[in-house]
Amino acid sequence: MSLRNLLTNWGKNVDAKPWQEYPRPQFVRKSYFNLNGWWDFAITVKDMIPEDFHGKILVPFSPECVLSGVNRVLQPKEFLFYRRRFTLPKTFVKDLVLLNFGAVDNICDVYLNNVHVCHHEGGYNSFSVDVTKALKEENDIIVKVRDFTDAGYQTRGKQSSKRGGMWYMPQSGIWQTVWMESVPAQYIQSVKITPDFDRAQVTVETTCNFDEPITAIITDGDVEIAKNDGKGAVTLHFPDGKFVPWSPQNPHLYGLKLISRRDRVESYFGMRKFSVEVAGKYPRLMLNNKPYFHNGLLDQGYWSDGLYTAPSDEALVYDIQTAKDLGFNMLRKHIKVEPARWYYHCDRLGMLVWQDMPSGGTKYSKWITAYAPFADIDKIKDNNYSRFGRKKQESRDLYVREYSEMIRQLYNCVCIAMWVPFNEGWGQFDANKIAALTKQLDPTRTVDHASGWHDQGGGDVKSLHVYYKKFRMPNDKKRAVCLTEFGGYSFKDEAHSINLESTYGYKQFENLRDYNAGVTELYERDVIPWINRGLSAAVYTQLSDVEDEVNGLLTYDRKVLKINPDVMRDINRRVNLYKLAELLEQGKYKQQEHIPIYEETT
Repeated sequence: MSLRNLLTNWGKNVDAKPWQEYPRPQFVRKSYFNLNGWWDFAITVKDMIPEDFHGKILVPFSPECVLSGVNRVLQPKEFLFYRRRFTLPKTFVKDLVLLNFGAVDNICDVYLNNVHVCHHEGGYNSFSVDVTKALKEENDIIVKVRDFTDAGYQTRGKQSSKRGGMWYMPQSGIWQTVWMESVPAQYIQSVKITPDFDRAQVTVETTCNFDEPITAIITDGDVEIAKNDGKGAVTLHFPDGKFVPWSPQNPHLYGLKLISRRDRVESYFGMRKFSVEVAGKYPRLMLNNKPYFHNGLLDQGYWSDGLYTAPSDEALVYDIQTAKDLGFNMLRKHIKVEPARWYYHCDRLGMLVWQDMPSGGTKYSKWITAYAPFADIDKIKDNNYSRFGRKKQESRDLYVREYSEMIRQLYNCVCIAMWVPFNEGWGQFDANKIAALTKQLDPTRTVDHASGWHDQGGGDVKSLHVYYKKFRMPNDKKRAVCLTEFGGYSFKDEAHSINLESTYGYKQFENLRDYNAGVTELYERDVIPWINRGLSAAVYTQLSDVEDEVNGLLTYDRKVLKINPDVMRDINRRVNLYKLAELLEQGKYKQQEHIPIYEETT
């Protein structure tokens, strides 16, 4: 089956130096040397650096995608090699030089000037290595990559060696920015920022390779708000307990400066609180101590020309802003981790995020993950590891390590409201223990411990995926009830589809008039009437088409918005302007205090 190449408008304008933007907005130094661009590459069957690099690849696009210039799938038994020669500016090098990778899928080794400087496993998390001792005036960097996709147990998300339907083309290798920074010998290595909404304060915890105090300064624009010195964790208080809360309606961000004797880093944060509390008769998701309906879209972050890698920073912004303009206040980042800049844009534009952990494990049982749940057998115990593709201890250990890394790396993102460790039983195991681990790593956010089915009774939400049938409210008195996937209504625009032979979706429409009417009817039946009866969130499937899956509001190339924007805005106005009647009657919340007004977002 041949697939068409579809370029986005941004992809048409990609040049020889893509993705030059600073890749780490919450930990910024002035030192920055970008290594994106044309690299030499080779694909071999031997585990040794080849003498001949036979082609060119545009980093950070994976070889499987159009924008890389390669357009070839790396096979599990093959090795992918990258090579780049470069010279650092003489003024760049201070005491130490760090080499940073946004993400490399999946297992890689890095060599600099014939010195092995790093081995890394995991295709979704960033990593950094001190390469100072290996540096020369003229430098030669080589990256060796293996990617087993679904032939192993490694984390892979929705990549499949047999793509089709809801499973997508594999992608491998470097897929986020490669860059270098130079730091003093004694430098600030990381920061952990924890806002305390109720106490009007923020705790700033730095990790440094020196034993001296740092100075932390909160700013609001050019105005200094608070300042404190100390080692390790320092707490800064807002004067008189007054601050501007962050929300999708008002995404106010505060600046944060971290200063030591030799180093300086700039960051930011927002004051917000995520929780579940009983409000009236029902447990509900809360934002800043008030009931807040999470009205979202499933967002898989795939691109017709770049696969995992958006063609540009502007493309990332487009997806977020389009969802916001349509009246949504949340995106569920589905089975993928994005570059740090995507979360930065959600922070500054005002978009809640539910963050999934990408799935892994060996081959999944269709009976466990698909057939049984649709027969209402949806609470199978997940301690039978072989049933769920997690028989090997190494697989479970790898998951825990990568999941913990993801939480630590994304902890400071203002927008992330919920962690989602497992989806529909894919590689699920010990979900209650993983939920407890999540709370240990991050007690400030909510957890959907088993999205869709095979609920083990843990986490903060009762999570339901409802396709092909009507939604009915379950009886759960302890957790917030969330419709974490629904919809999936499809309309295929053949001019903007990569596969003319196959179509995948949950209900297909022949024309846009019926499609828009169907989406409207679905919300009126399965979402709007249930909000007053305890529903706390709804996640429509999905933001954009992905390969054969044509159930997006946008086409895969982002050139056509299939939903009528006026229709979608009207639906979301009714969702967002919900009235919690029983709370208003009790006088517990004033209407203007807890109802998110859609007009404020436009």
